[in-house]
Amino acid sequence: MNYYIFLALVLFIYVNVWFTVSLILKRNDIADVAWGLGFILMAWTAYLKAGFLSNLAFWINVLVTIWGLRLAAHIYYRNKGKTEDFRYLAWRNQWGKMFLVRSYFQVFLLQGFFLFVISLPVFLVNQNYHSFYQPTFWLGALIWLIGFIFEAIGDYQLSRFRKTPEYPILQTGLWKYTRHPNYFGEVLLWWGIWLMTFSGVSTIWGIIGPITISYLIIFVSGIPMLEKKYEGNSHFENYKKKTSKFFLWFPKK
Repeated sequence: MNYYIFLALVLFIYVNVWFTVSLILKRNDIADVAWGLGFILMAWTAYLKAGFLSNLAFWINVLVTIWGLRLAAHIYYRNKGKTEDFRYLAWRNQWGKMFLVRSYFQVFLLQGFFLFVISLPVFLVNQNYHSFYQPTFWLGALIWLIGFIFEAIGDYQLSRFRKTPEYPILQTGLWKYTRHPNYFGEVLLWWGIWLMTFSGVSTIWGIIGPITISYLIIFVSGIPMLEKKYEGNSHFENYKKKTSKFFLWFPKK
């Protein structure tokens, strides 16, 4: 079976399993836990399907695994014992009788589609022989590390703040320099993965992956949906005026 068709089929089964789990648990935000774990599954499935072509692919899959496990664990413990995430709860109320159909297509299948597209550089590196000595590898590795650190520390600072909030809006630590350090980190690390897998014209189209995750986070389902929740909040509006939306920068005085 064709490499990409096989991967798509595996992902389709994976998405359907998690959709079933969401029906049992009666909460669609389980899709956020499945997100990081899905990248791990697809990375190692690609590795096995391609036939262990390079050590570089193995270590990039390890990086994807580290990222995916941390993210899934963070989201699981963040949501544990709480009501469904506000975004999914709002959709549950809006969709009414169409809830099951729209959940399947608009949450789980759509997420699976984006997971596949974002994973393209990982699929490419598993399908082809790549060397650690390609010029962009170490630059990509550095960018991945910086991105991972930003995402992990940003999430940690936010989780601590939610337990003992001193202010209505978190404005300290990394959150002083960008309103979304965790999203900034996630976008950065995917650009790092693409650079690590880039080895010439034949692999350049893997750039679709980081472009997709960047667009989704900055313009669609990441930052816009979260900031809409705080629209009109005077503390947030003040924070918004002085703090960079996405990129790391010094706050305005």
